[in-house]
Amino acid sequence: MYTTIIDTETVASNLNNPGWRIIDCRFSLADTEKGRTAYGDSHLANALYAHLDDDLSSEIVPGQTGRHPLPTAEAAARVFSRWGIDRSIQVVAYDDNVGQVASRLWWMLRWLGHENVAVMDGGWEKWQKEGRSETADVPEFGVSDFPVEVKSSSITDVEHVNNVKENPEICLLDARAGARFRGEVEPIDPVAGHIPGARCAAFEENSGPDGLMKSPEALRDRFRVLIGGTETSHVICYCGSGVSACHNLLALVHAGLGEAKLYPGSWSEWITDPSRAIGTGE
Repeated sequence: MYTTIIDTETVASNLNNPGWRIIDCRFSLADTEKGRTAYGDSHLANALYAHLDDDLSSEIVPGQTGRHPLPTAEAAARVFSRWGIDRSIQVVAYDDNVGQVASRLWWMLRWLGHENVAVMDGGWEKWQKEGRSETADVPEFGVSDFPVEVKSSSITDVEHVNNVKENPEICLLDARAGARFRGEVEPIDPVAGHIPGARCAAFEENSGPDGLMKSPEALRDRFRVLIGGTETSHVICYCGSGVSACHNLLALVHAGLGEAKLYPGSWSEWITDPSRAIGTGE
């Protein structure tokens, strides 16, 4: 069973394994159909496509939700059932951005009790660089009955974050790049800055220059600096819209540090209420 990171060689040897389900999660915020178009052109054999907006998010409610609201457990389970996933299936997710969107699928499956899911290290770029097989064929799988076992300890909401944001026993980690965290730039959301009390933990720093996830030892060193003596169960991860924060959650588990919580609404939900405090700078 693979539960965090999986290498391309292992995936290549299981492309036709009926007990595996490979999910292509390529997506671009700048062009929301780019990933789906790329999938239509070429993808891993027997891979299905997961669209961040359509499959891994619910409908945006202006002024209330963030940019990628988390679906209900029931809605997510319907998607997973449509893909033929049940508890026996090993799921592998990949994308073309060091696992940013793939980690959202990884987290959602674990949130609903499905542990055997992993992100393909190096993603589409590494697969192509290695000259591995590609196809434009779209596979068909029978519908399954995906069981819902919500892990409530995996998630928190805006009210809780607002109440504990300055609590010294809680550690808020912001997965956005440093300039966005500090409020120097904000290319996506209408307000710049971060949740007061948070620490910058840019998700890109979980990977090395080769685009591969850093070793568990290196990740442990990184997060021990970031969270200090805070218990991982008291760590809350967020980002712009609840997607790249999942990369930090994946890295924490891969490092052997355990499971933190996701604040799915993240910064884009936080700023819908102008009464909520905003931090800038370091």
